[in-house]
Amino acid sequence: MRKTIYILLALVFFLFFSCQKTELKTYDTAANVYFDLTPEARDSIVYTFAYEMTRASDTLYIPVRLMGNREGNQRHFQVYVEKDSSTARSNEHYQALSVAYPLEADQGTGYVPLIIHNTKDLEEKSVSLILKLKASPDFGINDPRLIRTYIILSARLEKPNWWGNWPLGEYSRVRHQLFFIATEQRQLSTEGLDAPKNLYFANLLTIMLNDPFKWVADHPEKGYVLESKDNGQSYIFYHKDNPNRPIQLKKNTGVGKFFFIDESGKELR
Repeated sequence: MRKTIYILLALVFFLFFSCQKTELKTYDTAANVYFDLTPEARDSIVYTFAYEMTRASDTLYIPVRLMGNREGNQRHFQVYVEKDSSTARSNEHYQALSVAYPLEADQGTGYVPLIIHNTKDLEEKSVSLILKLKASPDFGINDPRLIRTYIILSARLEKPNWWGNWPLGEYSRVRHQLFFIATEQRQLSTEGLDAPKNLYFANLLTIMLNDPFKWVADHPEKGYVLESKDNGQSYIFYHKDNPNRPIQLKKNTGVGKFFFIDESGKELR
């Protein structure tokens, strides 16, 4: 009986304190924003146009998160390029930033849409830019560790480990580009059983190198053109959607044929 009384008293106390009104804690610090990136992306965001000769530009959507209360009206955050620490050039490698970007009503995440351009010089070396958030009339930037992002842009191909396994010729970045254009293969295996398939791909490159004019005529669906500006003595080869990534084609008068020219000035045969 005594045990039952103790249990009933404990239940009464529990119900009494459970019904007490607890103080509701609210976020009363001024709203601020930060870049919402993974640990890997926080170290650097790397983008390459290496396999994108047809694409003149692209957009990186960099997430920005709210720390604070959401509101029922649109607000704006601001970001700038730290030019002294960036090698990328505005309106050449990337489109100049807007004065401010919106955080829509009742949303906790917005984006910086960074428009980047596929330029010829990115085949030779990468460029970088540093974006930083800054205080705006609507938002502060409380944590300096989270308001900076480092972006690397490139279009440089590197020699793959499978290149020497198949008769693709001496490696150069231009030859590698042409191989990708002719075959649409980003990599080949090193397995002997794949030899028939891989030799077929190698032959597609040879056909293209032997007669670029016929290759362009036979593959109109790919969208590549050959254009001359010196009465047919030399040409540039590029995709119609991106003339910023041309490959040189010059005539060897000794043999009476045109050859693609690689980055070191050598004829590709």
